[in-house]
Amino acid sequence: MTDADLVVHGAAELVVGPATGTTDGGHPGAHEPPTEPDAVLERLEDGAVAVTDGHVVAVGPTDEVVREYPPESANRAVDAAGRAVLPGFVDSHTHAVFAGDRSDEFAAKLRGKSYQEILAEGGGILRTVQATRKASADDLLERLLGHLDEALAGGATTVEVKSGYGLETDTERRLLEVIRRADDRHPVTVVPTFMGAHAVPDGESTDTYVDRVIEEQLPAVADLAAFCDVFCEEDVFSVEQSRRVLEAGREHGLVPKVHAEEFARLGGSRLAADLEAVSADHLLQATADDATALAEAGVTPTLLPGTAFALGTEYADPRQFLAAGGEVALATDFNPNCYAPQLPFAATLACVGMGLSPAEAVRAGTYAGGLALGADRPSIEAVPAGSGTLRDGAPGDLLVLEAPSHAHVPYRFGTSVVDSAFIGGELAFTAGLGVSR
Repeated sequence: MTDADLVVHGAAELVVGPATGTTDGGHPGAHEPPTEPDAVLERLEDGAVAVTDGHVVAVGPTDEVVREYPPESANRAVDAAGRAVLPGFVDSHTHAVFAGDRSDEFAAKLRGKSYQEILAEGGGILRTVQATRKASADDLLERLLGHLDEALAGGATTVEVKSGYGLETDTERRLLEVIRRADDRHPVTVVPTFMGAHAVPDGESTDTYVDRVIEEQLPAVADLAAFCDVFCEEDVFSVEQSRRVLEAGREHGLVPKVHAEEFARLGGSRLAADLEAVSADHLLQATADDATALAEAGVTPTLLPGTAFALGTEYADPRQFLAAGGEVALATDFNPNCYAPQLPFAATLACVGMGLSPAEAVRAGTYAGGLALGADRPSIEAVPAGSGTLRDGAPGDLLVLEAPSHAHVPYRFGTSVVDSAFIGGELAFTAGLGVSR
């Protein structure tokens, strides 16, 4: 018998991770995923998991796990009878550090204005840039910590956060410093991404701004970020301009991510495949050929149904990516234009709007979210191997639901069913008491 830091036992349902029928962990392009939508998760009845030194050391039937790791000898034991236990959600795409308010733009969209029209009138990203440049680092930090509180209450234990509301060197670096400070202050694992190529500042040509991103911003911020992202989109950054930014980022040690095919099929997904980016995100206009290219390159498609919901557009098609043999990750895209920081809402939209099953949505928000941050690539240290699963050696990040099944995550839309969340085996959130920080 061995003492553990945490033992959760007696779970009505324990979600271990993806069910692939292979031993490769199911990374993109390496397996044939299960054909039945409800069979994509490995689940145990009356399951248990033990965590020591921040990592899972045992998972399986309760009688087997507690024989080796008695609950009475653990630093903390949780009787999960009647409850489901899941890996913590990995929200792999957010813009959660910003200042200002754009609630009036919500009303403008309801009156028929498009995203591009609002942007052309000085709203959208550029409006948030103005407010963010004026905000102090402490103010930005407090806002970000509050956003992370909300994300954790919804079950996210790892959250990627992008810069990109500075569009000049000093503010971009300040944003990434704030993201790093939030990682130190908050129980959630916060992953920093540099996105200076988020929009083009007023009064500047795109080519000139791309030069500044490459020559000024990247050298000043590369030590603070794990990834480099770019908004490859019509009237924003072309494929060639995006390539220049991402290749320069890679020279500074930053792994590429790409905003691709959101409003128009420009070729961003093929760029992501060419550069072997860790993810290509949005993909509303992507085709089956794009899906095949991403799968063959090991790039994780990341779908953001909250954005389509906010814009009133059609949703991305997840089936083409799954049919190509790849994974589909699910993330919130939390930002001032998509003010929905909890991943379960994205899971609901993925089921209702994109046709995923509850099991597929949970897999997309856990295991595949980890892939979208490099959990299957040893050269990327942003998140450890096994993130988004509860397999042996994975981070001890897990959720205890106040419900008996993972299906309640998307089923109870508009509310969180998370009773408690543990990060590295430590209690990080309890319903009624909130976040432990």
